[in-house]
Amino acid sequence: MQKKLAKGNTIQASTRRWFPLFLGPVVAAFIIGFVWPFAQGIWLSMCNFRLISDAKFTGFDNYIKAFQDASFTHAFWYTALFAITSLVLINVLAFIVAYLLTQGLKGSNIFRTVFFMPNLIGGIVLGYIWSMIFDGVLGRMNTSILLETKYGFWGLIILMCWQQIGYMMIIYVAGLQAVPEDMIEAARIDGATKAQTLFQVTIPNVMPSITICVFLSLTNGFKLFDQNLALTAGQPFIIQPDGSNIKTTEMLALNIYNTFYSSNTTSQGVAQAKAVIFFILVAGLGLAQLAYTRNKEVQQ
Repeated sequence: MQKKLAKGNTIQASTRRWFPLFLGPVVAAFIIGFVWPFAQGIWLSMCNFRLISDAKFTGFDNYIKAFQDASFTHAFWYTALFAITSLVLINVLAFIVAYLLTQGLKGSNIFRTVFFMPNLIGGIVLGYIWSMIFDGVLGRMNTSILLETKYGFWGLIILMCWQQIGYMMIIYVAGLQAVPEDMIEAARIDGATKAQTLFQVTIPNVMPSITICVFLSLTNGFKLFDQNLALTAGQPFIIQPDGSNIKTTEMLALNIYNTFYSSNTTSQGVAQAKAVIFFILVAGLGLAQLAYTRNKEVQQ
């Protein structure tokens, strides 16, 4: 017994000795790669600058300009509508596909592979592929159908669903396969229908997967950039009375990018302020969603 205790104490002492050696590089990488750039980004959001070395503190002027920017406000509501619509469609369709593929269908593994493959294609490539598909099938003479706001919105929704459904399906398949078989069997013995078993037994037990998929769908919807750039580039646009324009299919990430690279001498600071607002928005929504859906999870 004493030998075991001594051996345990030796292991603990050795662990404490080498702990900083292994943890140090991770902490250093985290500070260099995230904490420092993030802190610098917050500082630059309160500065007027072209180069970091020329940054001049202006307080919250950039944030005021960001909230007064009609294009930023439009991009926020447009992105919110897109994120909610894509979240519902992606998760409903992905769950249905996953449920069907866990019912013993022949060739289910092949179907899983086929559905997952679009997720392996980059967003820029997907955007250009689908722009050619829309223009080829639904296009009009000498103009793109995506230059109409409603078609641009649904074009982005279709693209996002096509890319993300297969990925979410894999997560739902894993969740469905983890549902205790004895619970499903008990429901059948009690006379529960397939619909009752699905909604009263299966879905509550799949809530951890739903939590993950909803989180990913929500954050991906708000952060969408490359597909938006390749498919519509924010077009068409509406000219405002003051001469500025609002791109009607421009989402938040693309709006920040366009603001940063505009010709305005104060655009970099305003874009950085928009980026900080964007981070707070996405982080807040993501954490709130995680807290809500985790409360719905069943403890097995």
